[in-house]
Amino acid sequence: MNWVPDGCACVEEIQDKEAGTYQFILMDVQMPRMNGYEATQKIRQLADVKKAQIPIIAMTANAFEEDRKHALDAGMDGFIMKPFRVDEMMKVIGEVME
Repeated sequence: MNWVPDGCACVEEIQDKEAGTYQFILMDVQMPRMNGYEATQKIRQLADVKKAQIPIIAMTANAFEEDRKHALDAGMDGFIMKPFRVDEMMKVIGEVME
């Protein structure tokens, strides 16, 4: 597990690490420098297909259906609303990892 301060750092982290280093990404939607939507789109454009296809789960306090759609349209695989319950988070991670 690794925490990064912003979307740019997330993209760089995925680029710099060997494919398979991380099993999935919990992506905060609202981050400085590059938000989670933009970071997801950059990751999806990586030349390394394994890196580009890493499961990404949005984490956001925005709970409207349009926010879920925006996350999925950006290329995210799942959606967790904050504050979240651990059982709900584990359910979404399980669904995404199937």
